[in-house]
Amino acid sequence: MKVIGLTGGIGSGKSTVARFLAELGAVVIDADKVGHEVFRPGTEAWREVVETFGQRIIGTDGTIDRWKLGKIVFQHPDARARLNKIMHPRIYERVMTMIEESRRNGVDIVVFEAPLLLEAGWKSMVDEVWVTSAPQATIIKRLKEQKGMPEAEVLARIQVQMDDEARTQQADVVIATDFPLDELKEEVASLWRELRARI
Repeated sequence: MKVIGLTGGIGSGKSTVARFLAELGAVVIDADKVGHEVFRPGTEAWREVVETFGQRIIGTDGTIDRWKLGKIVFQHPDARARLNKIMHPRIYERVMTMIEESRRNGVDIVVFEAPLLLEAGWKSMVDEVWVTSAPQATIIKRLKEQKGMPEAEVLARIQVQMDDEARTQQADVVIATDFPLDELKEEVASLWRELRARI
């Protein structure tokens, strides 16, 4: 079994590439979704996050409002570090369990989609690192159109991330996503064929 770590900056096309890989037959583990599971209301992680950041981050349904929490942690590096200290070990543990389950079930290829794969020190979990990349102007346009994010907020989030050059230096494969979707899909299909040949 091969485990691919798929990472890249905000708006760089990770989810689109992950979707194409899932369509081709990969089992995709999404670190953000695992994070949601890990801090469901009433869990130990949920209690720690609420104790750390206060009741103001709880939504009307009792879940943690990720938008409110995001605004805090993107503006304050120390707050981001505190959140990561709570979440990263739990996400790591859950993902490792999921990878082992896939191995036991005879899965050929697992894709671990994780924005902070490199920053969190999770490179050892995967066999290859694939990085999605796009020009800053494209990222701004995407996030304005898809999420309604103001340009200033997009830039603030880009600035707190690992820069693209540092990511690509650690990549086994770099996927430029600034292309029409059909071309990107064909590029991913080509990478998939090459990957299957290496298994």
